[in-house]
Amino acid sequence: MSAPNHLDPRLLRAFIAVAEELHFTRAAARLYVAQQALSRDIRRLERELGADLFVRSTRRVALSADGDRLLPYARRMLAAHDELLAAFGEARPLLVDLNSPGLATGRRVLHRARELAPECELMARFESGLTFAAGELLAGRLDASFGRFAGLDPALRAQLDQQPVRYEPMAVVLPEDHRLAALPEVPLVALAGETVYAGAGNPRTPEWTDLARRLFEGRGIGIASPVPLAVGDEEFQRLMAKMRNPVLAVVDFPAMPRTVVRPLVDPVPFSPVSLVWRKGLTHPGLDALRRAAAQLTAEGGWLGRVADGWIPAIDLGVISPHK
Repeated sequence: MSAPNHLDPRLLRAFIAVAEELHFTRAAARLYVAQQALSRDIRRLERELGADLFVRSTRRVALSADGDRLLPYARRMLAAHDELLAAFGEARPLLVDLNSPGLATGRRVLHRARELAPECELMARFESGLTFAAGELLAGRLDASFGRFAGLDPALRAQLDQQPVRYEPMAVVLPEDHRLAALPEVPLVALAGETVYAGAGNPRTPEWTDLARRLFEGRGIGIASPVPLAVGDEEFQRLMAKMRNPVLAVVDFPAMPRTVVRPLVDPVPFSPVSLVWRKGLTHPGLDALRRAAAQLTAEGGWLGRVADGWIPAIDLGVISPHK
């Protein structure tokens, strides 16, 4: 094994994931990258080191002698790299994913954090869903995001920290001429027989589709088939107008042209929202975000629930404010 002049930390993260999983598919899922991209990173690392790090067969993957020798060094190097970034975190902006420009919870937390820490630069990003954002968090391309923490893979959750922020009441976006549009609130039973769009097939938001499946199960409500991924509000609105399916949303979702937003009731379903960041991250901007979230949660009673509210049991276990 030869020592290169430089090693990309991303390649070492890829190596450690495969070394711990001993399975390329599971390692790729853990890092939320394509398996082909992960394989390319491993081959590049092997070329740079001049060594085969894994013994591959059709049935199994095992560490080679050189791979076994590299593993403790790779772990120490990445730990030092993360500590270095944390030590100098004050000198760089904090990158905060709000999922979508129209969603209110993350935006309100970010605005309050900027008031609490005006000396910090907190930069908004919009990555559409927590599943995609989680991979960006672990890769260091984002620092914080908001979303349904319980909807992430357990192996991914183990590498992240979270702070419960809000149980968001859910709603449905309806075409203005829909049979239910005249109602001020839509009982879930009234959606029986409908096919509702809930992001099925969108690789960035499977946690949202999973929440919809849990909510619709046993109620006779279908989930709309995958549609082409729409990038940007204008394209999303155009596609939804063409498909004319009701859209599962939250009550703060901005109305699209020729649509209405109606709260869901009987029971009131809630979408659990957490502030999420990678373990070990230290930054004054993150401290401000956490303080802002705690203040708004207390002021708005955001973690309170009405008597007939619905939240999946798995979410209650993961998002518990006492954890």
